[in-house]
Amino acid sequence: MSSSALIQFGTKHVAKGIGRLTTEVIESGSGSYITMASGRKMLDFTTGIGVANLGHCHPAVTKAAQTQINKLVHGQVNIAFQKPCLDLIQSLLPLMPHKSLDTFFFWNSGAEAVEAAVKLARHATKKQNIIVTQGSYHGRTFGTMAMTRSKTVYSEGFGPLMPGVFSVPFPYCAQCSIATHSAGKYNYENCCMDPLLQLELLLKRESAPSDTAAVFIEPVLGEGGYVPPPPHYLARLREICDKNNILLVADEVQCGFGRTGKMFAVEHWGVRPDILVMAKGIANGFPLSGIVSRKELMDMQKPGTMGGTYAGNAVSCAAGVAVAKAFQDEKILENVNARGAELRATLDAAKADPKTGEIMYDVRGLGLMLALECIPGHGYASKIQAKCMEKDMLVLTTSIYDTLRFIPPLNITKEDMAKGCQIIKEAIEEVAAGERPPETRTRGQALE
Repeated sequence: MSSSALIQFGTKHVAKGIGRLTTEVIESGSGSYITMASGRKMLDFTTGIGVANLGHCHPAVTKAAQTQINKLVHGQVNIAFQKPCLDLIQSLLPLMPHKSLDTFFFWNSGAEAVEAAVKLARHATKKQNIIVTQGSYHGRTFGTMAMTRSKTVYSEGFGPLMPGVFSVPFPYCAQCSIATHSAGKYNYENCCMDPLLQLELLLKRESAPSDTAAVFIEPVLGEGGYVPPPPHYLARLREICDKNNILLVADEVQCGFGRTGKMFAVEHWGVRPDILVMAKGIANGFPLSGIVSRKELMDMQKPGTMGGTYAGNAVSCAAGVAVAKAFQDEKILENVNARGAELRATLDAAKADPKTGEIMYDVRGLGLMLALECIPGHGYASKIQAKCMEKDMLVLTTSIYDTLRFIPPLNITKEDMAKGCQIIKEAIEEVAAGERPPETRTRGQALE
């Protein structure tokens, strides 16, 4: 089929409920670039929404998967141990943010891993209720729909949802009414910590500690806007959980595996989660997710209560082993921090420039998990996105606020980052100067 015929076929036969950035057809990917069926080559600052963290078709990961395919494709976790799974655990143990995180369960997607964490938390504590933060994204499955609070579109029309889920504000200082009306007294560096007060009030008003199994939090808010918490927030959250015998669950599906410049985002604040949820970058595109907790909690579950047909697939686990090795061999975290500083400098300079800063509201993020929030009411983020696409670069919007997020490969070269920064700079300048390209298909749509 021609490229246009493929697009027509996809439009006719693929579920309409899937939102997408473009109707073009991806043919191949290599490193920081993807090539469309039309022949168009594009710099990819989306990495499959933070999945292909080591770039498309990373040679070592590809080779590991190819080798494993010739040995064992599907071993099934409920039948026997399989070597790639055990090898992956051995590779991940030294990378965990706390030594207590020593027992693993692997599944396929991030949402499934979140549900595995819910099962573990409820079973281990013998309590039902779950607390999440506003703006969080935990998935689209039936259980995780109830936990996702970034946009109503994910659960609209699908109720009744899983009961026992409560929400509190995330410390989103740029949108905090207390901070914005405090004449500078409160800000990111000096947070009012009202979200923690709201949590303590919720535990008194709505969900007693004796009924509350866990608090689920993205250490850096993902689909809600790439928002890092202010200093001391996570440490104080840990204290509240300990005081009330509530488990703390870190959902690092998007912010984990090096995205923020640390292997896991919680390392920025030295906070120990009781359960860590991981997916996306764990196998660089092969379907794999997992949870890790301390053995005393995991061993409470009876054999047979956990499992799944494709859970911990052998090929995906082999790819995961190669990913972990690449982080060490290729000094990925060093590159994340170096390239992240370059991208951040570009965004900060644009905000400081009176010509472009007038359309920009906030620049934030850690490592290569960065966001640009625009002045509301004009659709600037979607217009900048469209301009980037005109210049052959893919970027994504996110959040209910007018926000662009940047998710380039963690091993992006200095040259490709410079190219990306120049495109972003030009796109912001052109939109600020009054150019109004057609807005992209993602405005108001649900991606993740």
